[in-house]
Amino acid sequence: MIKAVLFDIDNTLLSFDGYVKEAMKNGFKGFGLCEYTDDMFDVFNETNNKLWQSIEKGELDFETLKKIRWNLIFERLGISADGIAFEKFFREYLFESAIVIDGAKKLLDYLRGKYLLCVASNGPFHQQVNRLKNGGLYDYFSHLFISEEIGFSKPSKQFFDTCIERLNASSSQKILPEEILIIGDSLSSDMLGGINAGIQTCFYNPKSTVLPPDTAVNYTVSSLAEIKNIL
Repeated sequence: MIKAVLFDIDNTLLSFDGYVKEAMKNGFKGFGLCEYTDDMFDVFNETNNKLWQSIEKGELDFETLKKIRWNLIFERLGISADGIAFEKFFREYLFESAIVIDGAKKLLDYLRGKYLLCVASNGPFHQQVNRLKNGGLYDYFSHLFISEEIGFSKPSKQFFDTCIERLNASSSQKILPEEILIIGDSLSSDMLGGINAGIQTCFYNPKSTVLPPDTAVNYTVSSLAEIKNIL
């Protein structure tokens, strides 16, 4: 029986993709760069994903990502601009971003009171908290497990072990790993981390990503509304 549910934030509760497109469009205009086109988002997405995968593997730290991310993107786009200055704008814009995924609030309303609801997110602590508050989601959660504060990132076992330890420290009844479910959009971060930690996994897959044949997730959904059929 599930007792606690861990939610990823970006592209699960809040639309990171929507924010990025908005930030690039407004940022390019504000910095006097070329006009933003949607194919530029694909370059951002590919570059950003590779950098975060390096962080997940312990090959890169977040401070280095901030120094190199936009210089790499601008180089690929053939744009001459100060990537570090744009990163500062980008992060300030992200701090206030709160584009709520369709169905997120309805799902949280349905789950509240039935389960311990928690956040399990990679990223800066105060940024993620502020975005949850701006999106009206903060008060749904009893625990905020965010990598900067925990000291480890998903999918590391240390991250999930810390989540489980803190859940049990605040619960009157012991919560076993198999009584926890993580919901997220990342196979390499949320799903792999959950599997390695022995907790149940629900892959939020609105883009209909084809799963590798050896992927051992417990559930796959294409919309947040479908989670009501699981919980």
